[in-house]
Amino acid sequence: MRILITGSSGQIGTNLSLYLQKRGHEVFGVDIRPNTWTGEIETLLQDLSTPHHHFEGGIGYVNYPPGLDLVVHLAAHAKVHELVEQPDRALENITMTYNVLEYCRQNNLPIIFSSSREVYGDIHRYITEESYADFSFTESPYSASKISGEALIYSYAQCYGLRYLVFRFSNVYGRYDNDIERMERVIPLFIRMISQDQQITIYGEDKVLDFTYVDDCVAGVFRGIELLVNGREANHTINLAYGQGNTLVNMAKYIGEELGVTPNMRMEPSQVGEVTHYVANIGKARALLDYTPKVPLREGIRRSVAWSTEWWAK
Repeated sequence: MRILITGSSGQIGTNLSLYLQKRGHEVFGVDIRPNTWTGEIETLLQDLSTPHHHFEGGIGYVNYPPGLDLVVHLAAHAKVHELVEQPDRALENITMTYNVLEYCRQNNLPIIFSSSREVYGDIHRYITEESYADFSFTESPYSASKISGEALIYSYAQCYGLRYLVFRFSNVYGRYDNDIERMERVIPLFIRMISQDQQITIYGEDKVLDFTYVDDCVAGVFRGIELLVNGREANHTINLAYGQGNTLVNMAKYIGEELGVTPNMRMEPSQVGEVTHYVANIGKARALLDYTPKVPLREGIRRSVAWSTEWWAK
């Protein structure tokens, strides 16, 4: 298979690209920045948030390789609280998705879109089955940008016959996520701070989230790629997560156990725009993809601490 991946320099993009290449598939990356993790991914540097008008060979004035089988659209500004402070970046997310969709329409390519559990809003009703997302509970400009992206995809399917899968990810963590100077993520941030005996701040003592180890996420996306390319299934929206909830407090304690220290934790209320309870219903992923996540949070934290410690020691 020949796969174009936007956001290929990010965590999921890097892991997915390497996973595909190890299995003999060709990967072409598109990102606004070079990949700082590996030089093994052919990456085209392009800002997908710039308005474009010509899509025959590529987006804007950049031609992409011919003969592609599928596009995986991962590129997005992804920090919820940052987009509360800078909502213009949410609009850029929508523009990116439009540009990629136009490229897919002009070249008759199926698409996998990375949506988010944020589209469910702050669900105190504990309803996370895909068809029950209530968009009137939109919590932030980031979640609005993902809802808008999904809506564009559904409309392209109706009007132009676009074949798609939408994956709603949830707190993906693991390898290639500890570039916290560029993008602050909670698990690698806590690993670094706890290892240095610094006090950590937990925004939401009772917050429950569904943490997904990156290998499980990538395995699910790969099964989706196979379904679309082989023409067996299309046009589904699917939760892709571990399927169990954990508090940030427990997550921090697991990190402390791996490092052999007791975390110094300070509690603060959840930040504006954040979801405070989410546990995914992954029944649809199991049924359509034979998706069976294998890495619970405790094991994932062990792997993450080991990988981050080794990487920072280089």
